[in-house]
Amino acid sequence: MSLPLFLLTLLASAALSVAEIRSTQTRSDARPLILLDEFGFTHRGQLELNVSHLSLSGSTPDPPELSKVGFFLCTIDAWAHVLQQIEDAQINCVLGSDAIKRVFTFDQLPSPAAAAFNFSYAESSADQYTLIFANCLPQLKVSMNVRSAMYNLEGGRSNRRDYLSAGKTILPRVYFLLSLIYFIMAALWINVLYKKRSTVFGIHFFMLAVVLLKTLNLLCEAEDKSYIKRTGSAHGWDVLFYIFSFLKGITLFSLIVLIGTGWSFLKPYLQDKEKKDWIAWKQVFLLVDVICCCAVLFPIVWSIKNLREAAKTDGKAAVNLMKLTLFRQYYIVVICYIYFTRVVVYALETITSYKYFWTSVVAGELATLAFYIFTGYKFRPEVHNPYFVIDDEEEEAAAEQLKLEDEFEL
Repeated sequence: MSLPLFLLTLLASAALSVAEIRSTQTRSDARPLILLDEFGFTHRGQLELNVSHLSLSGSTPDPPELSKVGFFLCTIDAWAHVLQQIEDAQINCVLGSDAIKRVFTFDQLPSPAAAAFNFSYAESSADQYTLIFANCLPQLKVSMNVRSAMYNLEGGRSNRRDYLSAGKTILPRVYFLLSLIYFIMAALWINVLYKKRSTVFGIHFFMLAVVLLKTLNLLCEAEDKSYIKRTGSAHGWDVLFYIFSFLKGITLFSLIVLIGTGWSFLKPYLQDKEKKDWIAWKQVFLLVDVICCCAVLFPIVWSIKNLREAAKTDGKAAVNLMKLTLFRQYYIVVICYIYFTRVVVYALETITSYKYFWTSVVAGELATLAFYIFTGYKFRPEVHNPYFVIDDEEEEAAAEQLKLEDEFEL
């Protein structure tokens, strides 16, 4: 892989890192570039490097040009300039570019045999930076343990450290507020189930479980981000977040599938061919995620098809027309939800400034909240089921309408 292409690969992967105290170990590593962390600095940004167990090996010039080995910071906008300099042969080492900010090079070591060093670097230019280790000596192999801490100092006299990147520092409050909203929703749903307990199906309790898991998921996410903000480490809260996130994702997709197959709304049981479990590993690969999201649409399409066919045989045109309309609405909403949370939110993360990263999180969570509210409202337990309160005139009108429905294609 050429160096410019390698730089672009590093740049693309930088957005996947999580800003916190990070420890990295390398053993006899000859890679020209090693991505360490990414962080959004304010005008009071700080970087602390603690390197231990440092050793250099391999055949190098004597003495080695240690100025070509070290750590540097670079912004996204600066990459284009660096790549152009390399293409034009203006520089033969990334550390020689005037577009980067050199943090520490190995010619600053107390001695070539030094096995450890600590270094602090202050950054007053607010921007999003990537911390990278560069080794421009092809035959040199580096072994070391690197502990990097990137943070911003808060204003005022406290000078407290904020280990969350600029644009993410508000997220603990956002997640906590959303968890309160979902908690209130769960309480309201419990009240609805109690008042209309005579018409409650098992699916309604499943809906309650989805909302409760979402509440716990957001609460753990709020505490996880809050702990990272204060200490730079999650200390186990991330584990709880991933557990509840996994359970929430599985139950939400299962709920969509169950509603799509009409369980407890069109029929009180699942047929054998519908009793299929499936798991979508969230955020493993975007392609897999999109495929799984699209897969939940098929039960809805299947139900719409069955309703159209049933209307021609069972003589209950009006009932089936109302069900068909409901499932069509749900089909459209599911498509909009998937498109917004998988495409629009990703686009917001890409095009918005690092300072406003929280806006994409809020947009995605509000879309999820709206989807939960729509699902609960449309499939709430009803004492008087409108499907069965149909007169003859409505039945005849619905039959004519269903004839036109044959021309509708999803």
